[in-house]
Amino acid sequence: MPMKRKTFICHHEPDVPSDLTAKEAAVTLRATCAESAISLELPYADGGIQAGFPSPAQDYMQESIDLNRDLIRHPTCTFYGRVSGDSMSGEGIADGDLLVIDKSLEPEEGDLAVCCVDGDFTLKRIHFCGDGTLALMPSNPAYRPIIVTPDNDFMVWGIVTYTIKANRRPKSIIL
Repeated sequence: MPMKRKTFICHHEPDVPSDLTAKEAAVTLRATCAESAISLELPYADGGIQAGFPSPAQDYMQESIDLNRDLIRHPTCTFYGRVSGDSMSGEGIADGDLLVIDKSLEPEEGDLAVCCVDGDFTLKRIHFCGDGTLALMPSNPAYRPIIVTPDNDFMVWGIVTYTIKANRRPKSIIL
């Protein structure tokens, strides 16, 4: 069964002042629903894989892991989305990485969140300022924090619970 793709639209409210964007059009986020009803058992190295000194290899792998079961806590509220941009590169989150986003979680200090600010989606860390404002913090020093005030049209679309990334280099980069 193919995964269901949904397009979410964050509308820019024309009567809400915005110093973040000059766009007046809607911005979209393409997300795919998590299909947790489907089991996908994969072999699992239950003894761990050493990242320091090598250890004796296992002759076989006995256990299995189901990523749908282990990564998704709230199936009806969980979506996958792809990162576009490099504002979170300081945390190792790169353009093209896959995010597991849970819309049922309440945002907490330091959460990585997909937010909609004045019609634009963004991926940032949440920081609650004591003065009633909220700062959306990038991890790339080339970007400034986004300060959210009551004047902004703002919502937390979902909290990122996992980041899945490709580790194999494209052939054109291998020396």
